[in-house]
Amino acid sequence: MRPRIGFAAIKLLEAAGCEVVVPGTQTCCGQPGYNSGDRRSALVLARKVLDEFAGCDYVVAPSGSCAGTIRTHYPDLFQDAPDELGRMRDLCERTYELTDFLVNVMKLDRVPGLFNGTVTYHDSCSGLRELGVKAQPRALLAKVPGLKLTEMEEAETCCGFGGAFAVKFGEISAHIAERKCANIAACGADAVVLGDLGCMLNIEGRLRRRGDMTTKVLHIAEVLAGNED
Repeated sequence: MRPRIGFAAIKLLEAAGCEVVVPGTQTCCGQPGYNSGDRRSALVLARKVLDEFAGCDYVVAPSGSCAGTIRTHYPDLFQDAPDELGRMRDLCERTYELTDFLVNVMKLDRVPGLFNGTVTYHDSCSGLRELGVKAQPRALLAKVPGLKLTEMEEAETCCGFGGAFAVKFGEISAHIAERKCANIAACGADAVVLGDLGCMLNIEGRLRRRGDMTTKVLHIAEVLAGNED
């Protein structure tokens, strides 16, 4: 949906001194199938991921949900495949969400971006609850010249997306999203920044439906890399 997020992530990783390889055949980590109970198709995709990233020192995703699927749910997905547990565990140990990797592995001290304005940060559920991503993005935002962070109320509360949840329970999802957008509006930030594309699309859609055409909705990689325009 927003390929510029991927390019921004590459820019950040290269700024940290990494050689970035993007396997041309990669597709999905299997999360949609796993979450909907289609374990067979999810396992097929997971095995594909194991093969495609076998030669990399680390696997980094600009998405808490994708990284969380690998690190948190692959052990369950592979529990009946004992011959593959070693490879799976090795992949889990090498997989990181982008900001977690930049802070805790690469210890990035400078970022390429520049942002003249105020932002608020939404803690996406998968990154926060599955991977403990909370302080890392805020530490990196503090390194962006010109940027001021103001915390919204209930920053850790879900935006209402939840993948298929937003489809199956549309009214509940819309209510949750409305509350999130009201908190964003109340803090007066120029932009809301976050780390998962699904949340981005959900929040931006709700903001526009409620008549807010000015608040930017940005992936943290875009802000840190200076690719937000």
